[in-house]
Amino acid sequence: MPRNLGSTLLRLFILSLIIGLALSVFDIRPESLLGAVGGTVESIFNVIADAVEWAVPFVLIGAVVVIPIWLILAAIRIARRR
Repeated sequence: MPRNLGSTLLRLFILSLIIGLALSVFDIRPESLLGAVGGTVESIFNVIADAVEWAVPFVLIGAVVVIPIWLILAAIRIARRR
């Protein structure tokens, strides 16, 4: 927590007031701004979901090759230690 919470809250209040006044000059309302943020979050989620959907088959194909090789090498390392 900040050392001087009251000062921090006052600064945030003043900055919010200034930004709110500036946005109102451009006729930007809280409802439209929050709606855009919600849409942005949804689009980010869709991009991530699409990326995962694209990547999973390649990860599985790679794992079919990589995991057995890793298991063999791990078994060899364990056998050398004994």
